[in-house]
This record gives sequence, C-alpha cells and structure tokens, in this order.
Amino acid sequence: MTQLYWVALKSIWSKEINRFSRIWIQTIIPPVITMTLYFIIFGNLIGDHIGTMDGFCYIKFIMPGLIMMSVITNSYSNVASSFFSAKFQRNIEELLVAPVPSHIIILGYVGGGVARGICVGFLVNMILLFFIPFKMYSFFIIFLIIFLTAFLFSLAGLLNAVFAKTFDDISLIPTFVLTPLTYLGGVFYSLNLLPSFWKTISKFNPIVYMISGFRFGFLGVQDIPIIFTLLVLFFFIFLFYFFVWILIEKGIGLRN
Repeated sequence: MTQLYWVALKSIWSKEINRFSRIWIQTIIPPVITMTLYFIIFGNLIGDHIGTMDGFCYIKFIMPGLIMMSVITNSYSNVASSFFSAKFQRNIEELLVAPVPSHIIILGYVGGGVARGICVGFLVNMILLFFIPFKMYSFFIIFLIIFLTAFLFSLAGLLNAVFAKTFDDISLIPTFVLTPLTYLGGVFYSLNLLPSFWKTISKFNPIVYMISGFRFGFLGVQDIPIIFTLLVLFFFIFLFYFFVWILIEKGIGLRN
C-alpha cells in the first residue's frame, strides 16, 4: 500500500510541476522580470541616495527580501489556482473517491507550489547576483527558510482554494492580505528604523520573521532571532496543515 501511495504522490507532483513548467513564459519569467525591476529601481537608482542599512549598502540589504517576495507570491498562487481549477472542473472528485489519503493530496499539491516557489526564487537569486555578487552567510539557513516559507504559503494557497467559490476569490487574499503584509514585512527597510510602537506592531506580521530569517542567511544580520523565525514558520505550517486536512477529510468546500 505504501508503494501505491508513493506512486500517487509522484503522479500529483509530476502533474503540478508539468503544469507550471509547460507555460514557463507565464509562470516563471514574469516574476523574475518584476523582481529584477524592483532591484534596479529601488536598489540601484534609489539605493545610492539612501546609503547603508544595518551596515550594508542598500542594494544588498533589499536583495533577500525581494527573493522572499517572489517565493511567497509564486508558491501561494500556484497551489491556489491549480487546486481551484481542479475543483472547478470537477477533477478533484477523482482524487476524493480514489483510495488516496488526504495527506497525499495535500503533499502533492503543496509539492508543486514549493517547486515553483523555489524555482522562481533561485532564478531571481541568480539574476540579482549578476548585478551584485557577494558571499552567503549560511546556505543551510537560506535553503531551510526558503523551503519552509514556500511550504507554508503553498498550504495557505490550498486553504484559499478550498474555500473559494469563483476565480475572483483566489485573488482576494494576495491583493488585500499578502501584498500589504509583504510590503510591511521589512523588505525595503530595517525594523530598527521604526519607532518602538510600530516596531512592536510589526512583530505581529509573520512575514517579518521570514524575511528577517532569510536576510540572516544571506547577510548574517537579523531584526528578529532566527529561532523565533523557525518557531513562527513551524507553528503556521502545522496550523494550516491541520485545517486543510480537516477540510479535505470532511469534503468541506469540495463536495456539493
């Protein structure tokens, strides 16, 4: 039975990876171009007038945040659009009636989101390093944070897709929640620049922890200790996974 589950998991992974890689001009290239433009405008052009941030030139400081932005948006949107399309076309019913555990369905779709998020993040990283090469402080921390973040937001995209009733519903969370939280997550500034009140408020934003941890992996500086970043990531991963598993097990939002 374990072998059959493994075959099912690989099949969903393959389908999800083929889905976004087949139309790479729409799924991979646009976010790379967007992050490159962010880097050129905010880092190259404006950064020269800002000077240093936490002891680093501004262009180096914002680089980890831009990579994390691309990972968050792409891992989320990949799973949200893919799972909702399967639900809308009634393809998801084939999985629900098949002898496949809910865990396999979740890990299959999430695996596709993680693959796209890491792929886009890697390409953005390569492009940005072309402009300003520098040594990474800890490759292990970089990979760990980027993987956990992609996993978390893939779960969030899956959760959104389960509840969504129209295609418009899967764009509400990225527009009104993810975008504000990301821009207020310390991508373009250090929390040390904020007044104590706003610095405290910012610590309720989970994306602040992810960007801080990712920046630590690149530069060795952090607004928040890395242990808190990992605790926040694991907490939300377990929370979202539990909710998604319950919803799929009970067929909430999936069965008429």
